[in-house]
Amino acid sequence: MKPWGKFLSSRNLWILFFILFLTACSENKEEKNSLPSEENQPTFGHKSEYTLADKLEVPWSITNKDDMFYISERHGTITSFHESSGKTERLPVHFRKKLFTGGEGGLLGIELVPNTNIEAFVYHTYEESGNVFNRVIRIVKEKDAWRETEVLIEKIPGTQIHNGGRIKIGPDKKLYITTGDAAVPESAQNTENLSGKILRIEFDGSIPSDNPFKGSPVYTYGHRNPQGLAWTEGGQLYETEHGQSAHDEINMIIPGNNYGWPDIQGDEQKADMETPIYHTNGDTWAPSGMLYHNGKLYIASLRGEAIRVYDIERKEVNIQIKGYGRIRDIFFKDASLYFITNNTDGRGTPAENDDRLIKIELK
Repeated sequence: MKPWGKFLSSRNLWILFFILFLTACSENKEEKNSLPSEENQPTFGHKSEYTLADKLEVPWSITNKDDMFYISERHGTITSFHESSGKTERLPVHFRKKLFTGGEGGLLGIELVPNTNIEAFVYHTYEESGNVFNRVIRIVKEKDAWRETEVLIEKIPGTQIHNGGRIKIGPDKKLYITTGDAAVPESAQNTENLSGKILRIEFDGSIPSDNPFKGSPVYTYGHRNPQGLAWTEGGQLYETEHGQSAHDEINMIIPGNNYGWPDIQGDEQKADMETPIYHTNGDTWAPSGMLYHNGKLYIASLRGEAIRVYDIERKEVNIQIKGYGRIRDIFFKDASLYFITNNTDGRGTPAENDDRLIKIELK
C-alpha cells in the first residue's frame, strides 16, 4: 500500500471512531434527560407497580385488615378489595341521617374498629332542617350493606367546602378527627365551636379525661381544612392542612395549642400561635392523606398531583410518586405503598379506568 493510502485508511478509522463517540454521547444525554430532575428523585426505588382496583367512585379514604382493603366513596358506598383473590365488592352504607354529597361533602374518612369482624368508624356530611353538618358514626358490615349502629359525635359544622373529614386511631387508642372551618374562618379560633379543629374522643364518643380542654373533644384549634394525620414511632402527631391561596402546611401537633388560622399563615407569627414546621409558600399541594414511615412523612396531594415525602430531620421535601393525577389517600403495608387516585371528583381529568387503588412495592 502506498504511504498516502495508509494515511487515508488511518484517517477513516479516526473519523469512524469520532462518529461512534458522538453517537454514544447523544445516547447518554437522552438517557440522562429521561430521568426525573434531582428535585423529583424518589427517596427510594420502585420494584413493581400494580393497579389493584379501578373504576372507584370518588374514593376518599383507605383502611385495611389483613388482606382486605376498605375504601370509602363520597356518594355513600364502601368498596372492599381482597388482595389475595383480587375480588372487589361495593356495598352501600345505610345512614340514619341523609347523606349530603354537595361540594366536598359526602362519605369521607373511614377507620376500622379494632378487634371486630367487621365494624368501622366513618365521617360523613349530612343535611338536617336545611343545614349542613358532619358527624362520626359507627357502622357494621352485613351481607348486603353497611348499617349505622351508633353516633359518636355530630353537629360538626359543615358546608360545600372545608369539611375536614380524616379520622384516625392514635397510638393511645383514642379516635382523632379533623374538621374544617366550614367556610367560616373565625370559627377556627372559637374553642366552643367544633369547626377548624382536631378532635379527640373515646371509641364510644365520650371525652377523654386528659383532653386539654376539660369536657371538650377539642384537641387543637386554629385549623383551616386539615386532612392528614400521622404519628411517629415515639407518638408525636403531625398534621397537614390546606392553606388559603397556597401556604399549605405541615404542623407538629401539641395538645391544646392554637395553629393560627385565620390570624396567621405561612411564616407569620403571633403570640400564643403555632407556625407550621413547613409550608408551601406560593405553591399549592392541597395535601390530603398522610402516613409516617422511617423518619419521613408521605403526603398525598390533590392539586399537587403527587406523593411528596417530607424528611422530618433534614426538613427537606422530595416528590416520591407522580403521573397519576390527583392523589387522595395513602397507606403503607409490608414494604409496599398503596394509594387511591381522586380524578373523578369533578376537579381532575379522569382516565378511562379512574379512579384506582394502586400498589407500589418498594426496594
